[in-house]
Amino acid sequence: MRLMFVYYLKEDRGSAQDIFNYAQIARARGHEVALYGSPDKGHGFNYSLDVASADAVIFIFEWPDPSNYCDNLDFVRLLERVPRRRRVVVDCDGAYNNAIEIVGDRNHPDETASRRWIDVCDSLSDKIFQPTLHPQRPNVRSFLFHAYNPGWEQPLELRDNEYGMVYVGNNWFRWRGLQRVLQAIEAVRDRVGRVCLVGNGWDSPAPWAKPDLPEDAYRTDVEYLRRLNIDIRPPIRFDHVIEYMGKGVFSPVIYRPLFDRLQLVTCRTFETLAANTLPLFCQDADYVEDIYGSDALELMLPDERPEEKILDLICRTQYYADIVLGIRRRLAKDHSYAARLEALIEIVKS
Repeated sequence: MRLMFVYYLKEDRGSAQDIFNYAQIARARGHEVALYGSPDKGHGFNYSLDVASADAVIFIFEWPDPSNYCDNLDFVRLLERVPRRRRVVVDCDGAYNNAIEIVGDRNHPDETASRRWIDVCDSLSDKIFQPTLHPQRPNVRSFLFHAYNPGWEQPLELRDNEYGMVYVGNNWFRWRGLQRVLQAIEAVRDRVGRVCLVGNGWDSPAPWAKPDLPEDAYRTDVEYLRRLNIDIRPPIRFDHVIEYMGKGVFSPVIYRPLFDRLQLVTCRTFETLAANTLPLFCQDADYVEDIYGSDALELMLPDERPEEKILDLICRTQYYADIVLGIRRRLAKDHSYAARLEALIEIVKS
């Protein structure tokens, strides 16, 4: 089967890792995943404009702005050549919902924008999916989309890591989550070692910091980061993320508040577990258990005395590494790209 993904790809953010891995596993299993766009874009991705040979078109939406998907994209041609029953929408950001706002984060500026985006998706397909086990709207089904590749796995050899903590991710509604982790570190700062943030928007405005965005989209506190002696590094390509996370003894798993509310998974949900690091989960217990299993609850950042969990991760690395190895086995079994691809093919056929 030949699947055409329509996606606005950025190599230092979003789901570039997933697109790359879907293409690899598809090729290994006798299928093909192509990314809609001019073949001269290259960069290791299978770009193609040959819509006619596609068995299905998968619209992968991460930024709810139709203009992001119109770079040389002829929607009319796509819709004419691929029947509606073989078109699928994967709404990765929870935009296919009524307008939601939670602690400064939102999926749309207002209900008018929400209705407009829902109309766009409805015009494309009846098959609407979100990467959550608990969709909010009755016509939306669950497809986690992001996945785990056992081939990513690094040996867990934590004692020689360069940093106590590394977080790899751009600051897009992430300050509240990161601040919670840093406040726990602050209480035991001299025992954690070096701390590193990798990405846009931590010590200077991110490229997307515009006046019409909510303040929380790009909020940071540069003086606080300096006071804690935090190293800041520029963003990196998707294929270096796991390697860089592996420089830290632990790495927090942080989502924007909207994603926590909607219980969405992201690429980082799975990448972190493959790195030479201990994940520190900052989500609700039910979410952590649903995705990773009950053993993963020991890797959560607690609300009370969180600094004790930070120290325990630093001091008992082997104990927690054994837990991570068990989680890896669960992810390889239940959340691999091979399993996701087969599920996507069944969705197309349904």
